[in-house]
Amino acid sequence: MLSTAIACTPPPCRGGCPPRGVPERAAVFAGVGTWVDIYDWSPTLDGTTSFKLADVDEVADAGVDVIYIQTTRWNRPEHLIDVELFKQIVARAHARGVRVVSWYLPTHADVKTDYFRLVLPIWFGADGIVWDIEDTTSEKDLATRNDRLVKTAAIMRKLYPDTPIAAAVLPPVVTDIINLKYWPEFPWRQLRGSFDAWMPMDYWTNRNPTSVWRDAARYTSENISRVRANLGDPNAVVHPIGGVADKVTEADMAGFVSAAQAGGAIGVSIYDHATSKPWMYPAMAPFQR
Repeated sequence: MLSTAIACTPPPCRGGCPPRGVPERAAVFAGVGTWVDIYDWSPTLDGTTSFKLADVDEVADAGVDVIYIQTTRWNRPEHLIDVELFKQIVARAHARGVRVVSWYLPTHADVKTDYFRLVLPIWFGADGIVWDIEDTTSEKDLATRNDRLVKTAAIMRKLYPDTPIAAAVLPPVVTDIINLKYWPEFPWRQLRGSFDAWMPMDYWTNRNPTSVWRDAARYTSENISRVRANLGDPNAVVHPIGGVADKVTEADMAGFVSAAQAGGAIGVSIYDHATSKPWMYPAMAPFQR
């Protein structure tokens, strides 16, 4: 049985009011985002970190609305690594009107561990949570994995009714078309009530150069459409994550942003900060909040 969660008040709507028609919790994931890998900010893991406190000001000046920061790894003993530095990053970001959203990849091997690693950053000031739902190796039995995923999400939603929670999901083009064996029978509709926003990992750069899916606009458009179709919710809040940044061209970015706008996305981001180029954030300016 999971312990009772600490009460949590809704975070302020940093960076402006929610976009028209978007619930306040979902609005936390609106705007331009940047993703920070744990190896890029944690001195415990890397003494030459590339994301420091000063970088919070840098991304704020570049028009970033949300910093998505990885807070631990499945193979680390800490539920939240480098707590004091994390708190400093949150404080600096909030002072600049930038939201901070934590992210973690649950393994589905231990429900209690997944739960605490997902919620703990909220206790230290994070404005929301992103579940990185892609691991299929720690719990290989599909039915067990799905059951744990659905139940953990439902428990968290019940205990944290006011906390913004998003799901970073495998791109449906991959699971529906390219590789049907990756995660068959993904429980889209059972999860629908547990998440406020859906963030497909829209990495067109991972596709074969000769594939039609290497086209950023086409890939983004199809992934947005399929997320909503799989959920059975044409109004589902979507924020596609593009990338991988060091392989993204200006033409890619233009297609990505255009398709996200056409698909009614509430925000866009590129994975990740360490490999992003300075021109990329201004290219996402149509989504700035």
